Amino acid sequence: MERTVSFRLNGKAASVTADDERMLLWVLRSDLGLTGTKFGCGEGMCGACTVVVDGQAVRSCVTPLKDVAGKRVLTIEGLGGERLHAIQEAFLELHAFQCGYCTPGMIMTAHALLEKTKRPTREQIIAAMDDNLCRCGAHPRIVRAIEQAAGIGKAGAR
Repeated sequence: MERTVSFRLNGKAASVTADDERMLLWVLRSDLGLTGTKFGCGEGMCGACTVVVDGQAVRSCVTPLKDVAGKRVLTIEGLGGERLHAIQEAFLELHAFQCGYCTPGMIMTAHALLEKTKRPTREQIIAAMDDNLCRCGAHPRIVRAIEQAAGIGKAGAR
């Protein structure tokens, strides 16, 4: 059913008139021009499309627009601001990506984890990131980057 759905997007009020069953991924990319959120599998399995909704990592390819009504949605474009966010800085410094396709989803999943758990254990990081796929095999550097952003572990070791 087409209707206007209002929510907070990257800290600002947003309203979209569309089919409320339309997936959030396509609203973000096509209607709002925020292409940092990537399409991967289209089934909520790979994590490339992850955004944060009210503090929770959410797969936007399987989240209908109606599910974000009145909520706070944060995309990779909204993370940071004037400067890169600590998790973005750590990903850059530790080369926690290769092709970069999974990176926005990885960063948003890591951000949600660090918002809930300020100093997660390595096991908690691995568990939180387990369902985000990286075909390049950068997972060890991703874990180190998250540790560095959280101020724990031997993040600088390569």
